[in-house]
Amino acid sequence: MTATVGEQLWSRCDGCAALLYRKRLRRNLDVCPECGAHARLGAPERLRQLVDPGSFAALPGRPDDVDPIGFVDVLPYPHRLTAARAGTGLPEAVVCGTARVGGNRVALAVMDFRFLGGSLGCVIGELITRTAERALADAVPLVLVTASGGARMQEGALSLMQMATVSQAVAQLREAGLLTVSVLTDPTYGGVAASFATNTDLVLAESGARMGFAGPRVIRQVTGRGLPEGFQTADFLLRHGQVDMVVQRRALRGRLVALLAAAQSGRRAVARREPARSVPHQPPGAPPAARSAESDARAGGGDARAGGGDARAGGGDARAGGGDAWETVRIARHPGRPTALDYLGTAFDGFVELHGDRLGADCPAVVGGLARLGDRHLMVVGHQKGHSTAELVARNFGMASPAGHRKALRLMRLAARLGLPVVTLVDTPGADPGVTAETQGQAAAIAENILVMSGLPVPVVAVVTGEGGSGGALALAVADRVLMLQHAVYSVISPEGCAAILWPDSSAAPQAARALRLTAPDLCALGIADDVVPEPAPAAHADPDAAGELLRRAVLAHLTPLLDVPPATLIRRRRQRFRRFGAARSGVAGAAVGVIR
Repeated sequence: MTATVGEQLWSRCDGCAALLYRKRLRRNLDVCPECGAHARLGAPERLRQLVDPGSFAALPGRPDDVDPIGFVDVLPYPHRLTAARAGTGLPEAVVCGTARVGGNRVALAVMDFRFLGGSLGCVIGELITRTAERALADAVPLVLVTASGGARMQEGALSLMQMATVSQAVAQLREAGLLTVSVLTDPTYGGVAASFATNTDLVLAESGARMGFAGPRVIRQVTGRGLPEGFQTADFLLRHGQVDMVVQRRALRGRLVALLAAAQSGRRAVARREPARSVPHQPPGAPPAARSAESDARAGGGDARAGGGDARAGGGDARAGGGDAWETVRIARHPGRPTALDYLGTAFDGFVELHGDRLGADCPAVVGGLARLGDRHLMVVGHQKGHSTAELVARNFGMASPAGHRKALRLMRLAARLGLPVVTLVDTPGADPGVTAETQGQAAAIAENILVMSGLPVPVVAVVTGEGGSGGALALAVADRVLMLQHAVYSVISPEGCAAILWPDSSAAPQAARALRLTAPDLCALGIADDVVPEPAPAAHADPDAAGELLRRAVLAHLTPLLDVPPATLIRRRRQRFRRFGAARSGVAGAAVGVIR
């Protein structure tokens, strides 16, 4: 069954195969009257169903063509964008604006799966972030309607950064006491599920919607196991505590009206009890963090960014020495490559490991605890792989479960209370994609890490030591400084995964690795990494002690200038760092984005 069949008189339901009269189906909001299956809706139709008639006003801004890494698979990326625009009539995979829902003013962003699978790229991140900033400026709730297959591979690690960009905008709304609501529609996966779809105050799931960090096909391929009945569906999510409610489409608008009215009533009650805190109106294109910290960001661009010219750990040679991307991937995965525990024994002193997420588990793929770097005490958290097959299996190959992400977050929050800097060591092919991890809320665990790290009031330095795989890596890498070892990689998806989706088969992995721009010099050129940490020749596994000393010097060089920065300034600069990944790359300008036809 489809909600976009044009002038056809009849439509066949995908759920029960019943032949349905098109006008009757439309009157029933594209829900099958026989079996209740909810057809996917495009963003314009979704808006027609949810907002008060005539109240929607699109935010200003028109997305231009964006191709930040010059990605080409069997088709150039700009050709795919052109085809998606022709097929949907939309400029991008989201429609953003302001409206009223039952008379309540809101800012809202509605995603459209028809446009490249609703994938999250720089333009999408920019538009949704601007919507959140408009909600903050107008002091109104934010409503997000999600439909996405995940981050947009064709924009490489820059698409991954949008998870943090939007999440920190949600964090600012949370800090301002403004309600945020996400409505999960079918499907919501990957980077969207592991960020703004699940880190809002309220998470509603439309009946029949599916949501998870890893998709069913990936889970079956990785685990070789069948999936439970109804796995990742709205009812499954409700039973496992991952959503607030499941709502039939016909009841969705009414439920939103009730929630928004309650939030508005609460704000009025607070305003009567306390002097009103005004939020000045700001242009939607300029983030509040950027405005308040513009001078700070400029001040942080020279010596503060890297500890001065002499303190740069990587030097020009490491930055320029890229080598072949696929060969770098192979080195990053070398079984002899130093692990987090190895570096904790060579680069740091006095490590005391702390265990447990305090909710019933201790994930072995994440290690963390107190350590010293010189005379400075700090908290170190990292992914732990292992060297032998037995170690790798015991540590789940460095793929953190939700308990691992929650343990990491517990330790980082402890560091914030104690006033200790945080250093993270990133080395994971990605988060655990297993059935148990999904059942325990993998997406929400990653989303919460990203959101909280954006506001930690202590210095955070992240070092990608091996593989930086997707949201599992970003969950430990929302930092003031991001360093990469010379032969490390950082990517939105594995080369094999990218090749399997966009090329005829996974044998194109070397070609995909080059297209993804995932090496340390690539990431520095894109502004995602700040410096390249050199490795002993030919790579870190050849001399782990020397590699540890080089990492120690690099972390000290980048951490030291941050120690005297006031907490509020640290947070402003960190948020500005990730904010620019949307604004600088999106090319949003001109006329209004999104229309209701």
